[in-house]
Amino acid sequence: MENEVVVSIGEESYTTQIQYGDLSLIADEPEELGGQNKGFAPTQLLLSSIGACKAITMRMYANRKEWKVNKIEVKVSSEVQKSEQQQTTYIKCNVFIDGELDADQKKRIYTIGEKCPVQKMLQNPIVVESNLIDTNI
Repeated sequence: MENEVVVSIGEESYTTQIQYGDLSLIADEPEELGGQNKGFAPTQLLLSSIGACKAITMRMYANRKEWKVNKIEVKVSSEVQKSEQQQTTYIKCNVFIDGELDADQKKRIYTIGEKCPVQKMLQNPIVVESNLIDTNI
């Protein structure tokens, strides 16, 4: 598959190798949860994906418009609220745009960031399908 990411874990708790083509990174859990703290925890990776996607989308737009943007920073956090019937995750993104821009330009860049592919994915229904592949056959 074109966009297939391969994740593997060996015997070391909970260090996980993530591969995409020639690229790789490590995910892990903090020491207080039994991990080695060698990489981002999975929830941090998800929040990172949203922040990175927003920042890249905003940068692409600013570049196309040839607007002078020195820095875009996105601070992303989450909070889970549980009820008897469901749990709701609130993801908060604080966006800071530094550059030679007026208020309307900053608002336009911000609005474009709200349409990044990862945010669109998470705001629409998601179906996760898992299959156990028997390697002993």
